[in-house]
Amino acid sequence: MVDLNTPLSISNSFRFPLQSALARREVLIGAALLVLLPGWGWLLNMGHRIAYVRNMQAGRPPFPAWTGWRQLTWDGLVTFAGMVWYHAPASICIAAGTLLDSTPLLVFGALLWCAATAVVPGYMTHYCKHGDAWAIFNPALAVRRVRAGGLAYLHAWAIALAALLLSFLGLLGFGVLFFVSSVWFWQVAGFSFASVFSQRFSLVQPD
Repeated sequence: MVDLNTPLSISNSFRFPLQSALARREVLIGAALLVLLPGWGWLLNMGHRIAYVRNMQAGRPPFPAWTGWRQLTWDGLVTFAGMVWYHAPASICIAAGTLLDSTPLLVFGALLWCAATAVVPGYMTHYCKHGDAWAIFNPALAVRRVRAGGLAYLHAWAIALAALLLSFLGLLGFGVLFFVSSVWFWQVAGFSFASVFSQRFSLVQPD
């Protein structure tokens, strides 16, 4: 079984959401929720990623993780709020640059957006373990965790970006398969970052 004790590699990360019939079923459930419950389905998928990482940190199999939908919704809302918080300065700069037709502001906003995106994984894995919503809104702490991830964190990003590019192949299926490939990508990325930070900060419960 591919879990947080498995060495991080592109093959293990890509295989994680597909490693069993149950895992593949959970990907299909996530895709169906995106289609049937716009908005809420996205939040549920966010919560699902928290749930399967939390399972592994507790020494349990990652799946099933589509359980406790109230908790899934809460986890999705909290982590999404963190993403909005981290990206707010970039959004303001981009909006101002658009209104003022300022290329420097637009470029600065784009750089801030990339920086915020790079920092977000610094709070996700610890939230899975401790469930401390307020700790999410501490950018300095998230930055320190990202720096502590070192080369392993860059490795996780390389895997996530490769999965993102592959996910666009889902568009070849008249767009329908893109929902499936998107959920697969999110799970690959979630597993990869969780692997780095769980191992770096000893967040996995010993067997």
